Amino acid sequence: MQLIRNFINGEFVDAAEGKTFEKRSPLDNRIIARVSEAGRAEVDAAVQAAHAALKGEWGALSTDQRVDLLYGVANEITRRFDDFVAAEMADTGQPHHVMTSAFIPRGAANFKVFADVVKNVPSESFQMATPDGRGALNYAIRLPKGVIGVIAPWNAPFMLMTWKVGPALACGNTVVVKPSEETPLTTTLLGEVMNKVGIPKGVYNVIHGFGPDSAGEFLTHHPKVDAITFTGETRTGAAIMKAASEGMRDVSFELGGKNAAIVFADADFDAAVDGIFRSAFLNSGQVCLGTERVYVERPIFDKFVQALKAKAEAVKFGRPDDHNANYGPLISAEHKRKVLSYYAKAVEEGATVVTGGGVPQMAGELAEGHWVQPTIWTGLPETAAVVREEIFGPCCHISPFDSDDEVINKANANDYGLATTIWTTNLARAHRVAARVEVGITWINSWFLRDLRTAFGGSKQSGIGREGGVHSLEFYTETRNICVKL
Repeated sequence: MQLIRNFINGEFVDAAEGKTFEKRSPLDNRIIARVSEAGRAEVDAAVQAAHAALKGEWGALSTDQRVDLLYGVANEITRRFDDFVAAEMADTGQPHHVMTSAFIPRGAANFKVFADVVKNVPSESFQMATPDGRGALNYAIRLPKGVIGVIAPWNAPFMLMTWKVGPALACGNTVVVKPSEETPLTTTLLGEVMNKVGIPKGVYNVIHGFGPDSAGEFLTHHPKVDAITFTGETRTGAAIMKAASEGMRDVSFELGGKNAAIVFADADFDAAVDGIFRSAFLNSGQVCLGTERVYVERPIFDKFVQALKAKAEAVKFGRPDDHNANYGPLISAEHKRKVLSYYAKAVEEGATVVTGGGVPQMAGELAEGHWVQPTIWTGLPETAAVVREEIFGPCCHISPFDSDDEVINKANANDYGLATTIWTTNLARAHRVAARVEVGITWINSWFLRDLRTAFGGSKQSGIGREGGVHSLEFYTETRNICVKL
């Protein structure tokens, strides 16, 4: 059986204590690998290696030299594209087309995009008057923040991990990455790429394990970790923030969401149905930007519910390499239990189950996998748990609305503020509504459309800080001013 090792200082290493944990397939729950669980010693070794690389060979490279190496990383990912696709499918169980059209290409692009940003970012300078009339020149330089602790999620593991590692390395930092215990494969595979293209030892390190009393806790409390970036649930983010307060370390968080979609009666109906179907059910609903609350203007409400129901009932469950299948399992048995508990809670609270609400019948070994049905509800008040709380599964609740003010108030009446999507052909209204919805990102007549140079992040309980383009540089660099008396 395959053993997934930690990657520390350019070497694949076992944990000194020999501890391992199981990696199970979401498809059929069989054990597909064992993973070496890093202890305090391995985490410390990884951080020390990152610190040494920062002060050594990596820190001595010019921006152009770093950029060339990161382009090499992107090109090597592309050369080994099929290996990354296979690893990600094994980790997540999601369909082949999702990996090949979005998640793996974006992983490679994250290195090229941020290499270009760093190479082309301007610096500021100011001339100032002085009492002697000769003046002074102030100019800013950006320097790496140091050793970055990267804690990555399981829902799109390679894409979201490289979304952090790409800009961190482009800015000259070094990283210690803890992938989710559910998805260790592609993060580890990237270590082979780093060695192949000549990234110096210690720049990129991977430690495996869990959160409390394991690799995650050891990493966030380590005194030589200079900043921490995390994508995941809000409660975990709060715990990491407490750890980061030791030494006043900086944090960047992309946290939970309970995202709303607003569909006006004048929308392109078919485009809106297709868009909401994607935003509610892509990746089996395991997308931080996904839609779990749908508000539809009353004149088209019934028609919309029936159209979305038809699309949800047409999904094809199956293995990732089955090209007739377009729908995968949830990530784990634990997450399946969580999602199904909300399915039961919706019924208890009086929801009308439009479709789904349970587990599909799967044949053979797949019957042991973590499958749940795409589910649509109507009829619940805004106070219901499944309308207020993040489920992170393939489900949505659809409510009617009658006015702009009503739907804006409903969309905003939530602790989260990550994303929303608005569907209307009245662009004046779209701009007005978008400006009033309390989220970090709004899509108009689209969803999941990303220019990697733009600001990305959430408000309220959905995160701290912004990522993307020059906005990532604000977290991954320290800006220093130099004043020269003329």
